[in-house]
Amino acid sequence: MTRSHQSIASVAVFAGLRALRWILAATTIAAVVAPGAADAARRAPAAYDGTWNVVFATTQGNCSSGYSVPFSVTGSRVSSAGGGRVSGSVGRRGNVAVNVSVGASKASGGGRLAGNSGAGAWNGDRCSGTWQATRS
Repeated sequence: MTRSHQSIASVAVFAGLRALRWILAATTIAAVVAPGAADAARRAPAAYDGTWNVVFATTQGNCSSGYSVPFSVTGSRVSSAGGGRVSGSVGRRGNVAVNVSVGASKASGGGRLAGNSGAGAWNGDRCSGTWQATRS
């Protein structure tokens, strides 16, 4: 190899090493910043956080209609805000799956929350129907 070819090869290797150094620096910065960003995301309220008043309507069976149960949403978890046992989850896009028990009655349901309202369907021991929710 002539001297000019060696110089060109050296420059190419040096440029590659300099690019590698920048990649390593960017990766290090991302590793330091990412945990702080993840902590902030965990502390930030989720889109559906709050207390939801859910009204059940019976469409099949001999169950009373218009029964209301408050639900609490924290992050992706749905729980009772009083008036029965509630467990379930809500996804990022508002898809909801819950299990509810009030006294001896049990039901499961699903649906969707959007903004400050939601709707879906439920099935219980002897009845089924729909539900409507509003965030307080």
